[in-house]
Amino acid sequence: MKSRLRAFALFCVVIPSFHIFALERQSSAEYHARRVHLAEKLNGGVAVLFAAEQPQLDFMPYRQDSDFFYLTGWNEPGAALLVQAVTPADSSQPARPYREVLFLPTRNLRIERYTGVKLDANTPGAPQLAGVDEVKQLTELPSILNDLATQDRHVMQSLWSEPDTAQAKSLVTWTAATLGLDQPPAFTNVRDLTGQLRAIKDQGELVLLHKASDASIQAQRAMMRAVRPGVTERAVAGTIMQVLMANGCERPSYAPIVGSGKNSTVLHYSNNSATMQDGDVVVVDAAGEFSMYASDITRTMPVNGHFTSRQREIYDIVKGAQKAAMDAFVPGTSFINDPAHRHTDSLDTIAWNYMNAHGKDLHGQPLGKYFIHGIGHSVGIDVHDPWDYSKPIQPGMVFTIEPGIYIPEEKIGVRIEDVFYANPNGKLECLTCALPKDADEVEKIMKEAK
Repeated sequence: MKSRLRAFALFCVVIPSFHIFALERQSSAEYHARRVHLAEKLNGGVAVLFAAEQPQLDFMPYRQDSDFFYLTGWNEPGAALLVQAVTPADSSQPARPYREVLFLPTRNLRIERYTGVKLDANTPGAPQLAGVDEVKQLTELPSILNDLATQDRHVMQSLWSEPDTAQAKSLVTWTAATLGLDQPPAFTNVRDLTGQLRAIKDQGELVLLHKASDASIQAQRAMMRAVRPGVTERAVAGTIMQVLMANGCERPSYAPIVGSGKNSTVLHYSNNSATMQDGDVVVVDAAGEFSMYASDITRTMPVNGHFTSRQREIYDIVKGAQKAAMDAFVPGTSFINDPAHRHTDSLDTIAWNYMNAHGKDLHGQPLGKYFIHGIGHSVGIDVHDPWDYSKPIQPGMVFTIEPGIYIPEEKIGVRIEDVFYANPNGKLECLTCALPKDADEVEKIMKEAK
């Protein structure tokens, strides 16, 4: 008895050391509302989602599955979430109420010496701590799904999960075997639904997106001061990483791109291995992730701090193309990109037309053909948040506008990228435009660092 009391006392002492909410997180009510909204889209079905697995290499920090975090705010591996839609009774099945269950793995006290104390279903107050209606051991998930299917075999035809996870496939296979089915039923991709929910950002998400952008602006400013002839691209990338971390980011939101000279014309150049040369430009596409929310910024600088007349000409055309797209934006009407072709109403087309009307290459040809990518993408928990680009931009969305011109023959690549929020009043709000992009201002920052 005394040993049990000592163990309980020790447990009470270590409770405050949980690391499940090391990230800034929204209210439990907000995550609950998202789960309810998901349930409303399930057509009476059941959704099961799984947390991301622990990375294999110990120097790789854990990052939660984006959808799982969106629905729970939970930042530990090994978990699962079940969301059950309300289903009215009929002649073939009883009524089912709304239900949400977070399943957690059984604690491993030996491993916790290395990882810190974990929460599980036996932790006192686990539902309140996790912010969900129910918390159960992960071992109970198969039996709960089996019970649901036993009461109503239609459950196995209205099951939503993630087709790209081994856990989902294993769960369905096991449940089918226990029910004596010849083969596992196909489940519907729940990411189609979560993608719709994640497209429109709430105010709490905007706060985190602003923090990610503010940290990224500081990193880009430090980068501008570090660029000069003789410095390696990798050293500049390291400066960016240090400032992102110092300003609260867990990680970059994508691998930093620092491409100088001809590397500036390679869209996703990632080697960062060259030494920057006098007379070249450098494209730096780098930003951070703050509490799971991403930013995305690109700026282009002259390595020696002074644009040549030709570099400035191309630079100003790209900046003008971005402004033309910004000025033309109308929420609910404007497209970011049309995946099949340049849609006549898309921001992509507006920028492309601007380039064609304002400059020529060395052979007298319009510059539009050197704009070789789409003008933007949705941003959120992922730097490329899910969105159907055949649909127009809606109020509440956050996205990039990033025109670019890349001319390998001239060793000139220019991209200018910012993150924008389409507010409910139909206006664009820029999250990253506090970072200078006027050519004179860029040169001024670089000069101050010399």
